[in-house]
Amino acid sequence: MELPAVDFSSVVNRQEHAVFRRVMEVAAQRGTLRDPAAQLLDVACLALNRLPPRYIRHEADFYFYLSPQERDQLESAIFEAVDQAFALVEYQQQQEQEQPPPRP
Repeated sequence: MELPAVDFSSVVNRQEHAVFRRVMEVAAQRGTLRDPAAQLLDVACLALNRLPPRYIRHEADFYFYLSPQERDQLESAIFEAVDQAFALVEYQQQQEQEQPPPRP
């Protein structure tokens, strides 16, 4: 049996979009990162690694199969993961600033 060509590009991890939005919302409020262009990517990666992936093809499908309680739990998990990721990146930034420069 010959299989048809399949375009898998419509399959995405729904968590990515939600985390990216939340990272930008929090970044606008905090403004504490020394190198936001690089560090926001680190925050997003750290947050995504704390969350289970949720692969979807259509956003509407995702919400159709979730109860309101599950949506609230998922949103809370995203908020917590992003907050923890920011805390870690900010802590590392602080540690780097407190270390004395290396001796020649």
